[in-house]
Amino acid sequence: MDSQQVMHPQRPVGIIGYGSYVPMYRLPSTEVARVWHGGGKGPIREKAVAGLDEDTATISIEAARNALARAEIDPAEIRAVWVGSESHPYAVKPTSTIVAEAIGTTPYHLAADLEFACKAGTEALQAAIGLVGSGMAEYALAIGADTAQGRPGDALEYTASSGGTAFIVGPADEALATLSGSLSYVTDTPDFWRRAYQHYPSHGGRFTGEPAYFHHIQAAAEGILAGLQARPEDFAYAIFHQPNVKFPQRVARRLGFTQEQLEPGLLSNVIGNTYAGAAITGFSATLDVAQPGERILVVSFGSGAGSDAFVWEVTEALAERRSKAPLVSDYIRRRVEIDYALYARYRHKLLVK
Repeated sequence: MDSQQVMHPQRPVGIIGYGSYVPMYRLPSTEVARVWHGGGKGPIREKAVAGLDEDTATISIEAARNALARAEIDPAEIRAVWVGSESHPYAVKPTSTIVAEAIGTTPYHLAADLEFACKAGTEALQAAIGLVGSGMAEYALAIGADTAQGRPGDALEYTASSGGTAFIVGPADEALATLSGSLSYVTDTPDFWRRAYQHYPSHGGRFTGEPAYFHHIQAAAEGILAGLQARPEDFAYAIFHQPNVKFPQRVARRLGFTQEQLEPGLLSNVIGNTYAGAAITGFSATLDVAQPGERILVVSFGSGAGSDAFVWEVTEALAERRSKAPLVSDYIRRRVEIDYALYARYRHKLLVK
């Protein structure tokens, strides 16, 4: 791999604030299996479900407020608000302007919505790194949030979940974690799609594993490791997109990472984690426990298909500001179990005319 494939901002940048939000409702996978498949366990234990009064905008706002609490900056200093999602509340009207108005960054800033399936959040993060790293802005906010959809009875219904994570990117000397470099690997691989006016997405079944998920994540990870002359043992943690429990574990073994390095970012068993903020929510949970000097590899995946890879190094500032907002584990513990009927109501699977 040519080291020139790794992207470096013109000035050093990092994450100065981060925050997540996970809805409290949980649907056990046994409920999906009971209703559609006559019983069984399903590929995960349970997933997070947005309530009737929650959507991508409200989830983004909660995550952004947590990020602001850790960043300790005036929201008016933020010059961009980007929200990545595959379930924006409006077909024509940005989610980002709603979020910006709610957190107080308006009116002098960029605002846009991004889409790239489950890597829309890291796409927003790449854009924020570029804007701040070029010197055009001091701070930029990147969010990945979703209330992801799954057709009733489809395998995706086990894992398509709700949640979100926000990162404020700023100068490296203020950062909780500094960026060493990033790399993106993208091809036209149609493993997952949804046409206009279709309520539920379609997917290619086993095709979503190979050549989609594994090829793109492995290529992105190998590329950034080679470009930065790093090895798996150089990292305390590694986070890979987690559509289920097995996929990230399998790709980690292929790349030479251990099960211990995947913890505590492996969240798919408890919140589902098939949504636009999946990989970065795992990163957020890892920042909740990481120590100064530790290096973290993050690799997302979005169907369609592509992966973004990042290498971060934790600074001394993290320990001081970590406690200023709820941890991901706090949201995981705050759970209310629901049955399939209530889930169908909350996710508008019952059409009433």
